[in-house]
Amino acid sequence: MKDKIQIMKKEALEKLEACNSLKELQDIKVLFLGKKGKTHEIANEIKSLDSSQKKEAGMLLNEFKNYFNELFEKTQKRLEKEELDKKLKEETIDITLPGTKVNVGTTHPLTMIIDEIEELFVSMGYDVVEGPEIESDLYNFEKLNIPKDHPARDMQDSFYITNEMLLRTQTSPVQARVMDANLEKGPIRIICPGKVYRKDDDDMTHSHQFTQIEGLVIDEKISIAHLKGTLEVFAKKIFGENREIRFRPSFFPFTEPSLEVDVSCFKCGGSGCPICKYTGWIEILGAGMVHPNVLRACGYDPEKYSGFAFGMGPERIAMLKYCINDIRHFYTNHIHFLNNFDRIERDDMNESK
Repeated sequence: MKDKIQIMKKEALEKLEACNSLKELQDIKVLFLGKKGKTHEIANEIKSLDSSQKKEAGMLLNEFKNYFNELFEKTQKRLEKEELDKKLKEETIDITLPGTKVNVGTTHPLTMIIDEIEELFVSMGYDVVEGPEIESDLYNFEKLNIPKDHPARDMQDSFYITNEMLLRTQTSPVQARVMDANLEKGPIRIICPGKVYRKDDDDMTHSHQFTQIEGLVIDEKISIAHLKGTLEVFAKKIFGENREIRFRPSFFPFTEPSLEVDVSCFKCGGSGCPICKYTGWIEILGAGMVHPNVLRACGYDPEKYSGFAFGMGPERIAMLKYCINDIRHFYTNHIHFLNNFDRIERDDMNESK
């Protein structure tokens, strides 16, 4: 039995030294230590020996197992190192090759416009205020001088959730909420950006969901001259220093007088082109002096306070500024469309430096 174990020991050494792969190493382990391996066969033979020989043979067999396990670990470390060296050699990186371009996102054009407008008005002392997109009929209409039977409600086909709750059709409710919440009934100077919803058929210039930025100023002795001066600063900042604005009479239930505001065409300078439909002017927003009924409904004394309000669509501003011909581009997340604004964003960042 002693000779048989010595022969097995020599065979194990030869096989382990000649082993060239981790898979082969596992096969060798199964050959010697597996349930049907050589050590198992010898262990069965030892059972048939007499007690004096059984003890010595058992010790020799245990010594072999320890010997084999020690050799196995050394061989395993050798093979793992060889495989790692081979892998590193095969996967050597050529640092002289050009790097792989990683596609990264850009700021959305709507976000760019909204950020630019917010930055301008914040610099003029305005606060940025947001409100709920699911609004009550009270704030969306009645507080804004639009009672339930008012024909102006037909101008805005709304998404009603219940008889009294709806998706807001404008961000004007935020203005009403701020006026209501101002318990001291002091001056207010805010802009209200956010999403609004109306039952429009989606096409090149309309969307059932879009964004608005509305502004409100309430104080003593506020006049239409303040409104004109504010919007002139806005037009020059967004469209260029040479821009002029003009007011045209209009109607909004929450302002009186109500005005449509045009900016001189930034493309042709007022001489006429397809963008301005050869008029020299482009409509950009609606505005007006806050209606006394709105002031009164929100707790302000119209004999003491006056104010102006304006509202614009960032989509329209972006379409005019960046020559975008379809409002649906803003909501399709098409990568080729969005990539057009990567350069604009970089240029803006360089200018800010």
